[in-house]
Amino acid sequence: QVQLVESGGGLVQAGGSLRLSCVASGRTFSTYAIGWFRQAPGKEREFVAGISRSGVSTYYNDSVKGRFTISRDNAKNTVYLQMNNVKPEDTAVYYCNPTSTGSSRRPLNEDYWGQGTQVTVSS
Repeated sequence: QVQLVESGGGLVQAGGSLRLSCVASGRTFSTYAIGWFRQAPGKEREFVAGISRSGVSTYYNDSVKGRFTISRDNAKNTVYLQMNNVKPEDTAVYYCNPTSTGSSRRPLNEDYWGQGTQVTVSS
């Protein structure tokens, strides 16, 4: 299974921007659709955005549509999440995980999660 490492989180003011990265190990990265997920304190983990294997198709949670953009560079084994106009409710630990398709809102393996990257949005 491909291993993924998230980075790019930090503290940002409401209305600001961040770009998260998800770097994969292994040569089969392009065979996986990838999803970004997040978990806020005291809440269940939720789907944020997904991207197909080729990167042509993207999908978003309604709460981030129009503000976040998911993209991928298969040559660099990397998926990005560009977060614009962030809100305090975007505060969470963000994770990436392979999914069956870009539109799938569940990871292939719900028992495997990386360390994630913390995003904190101040008001």
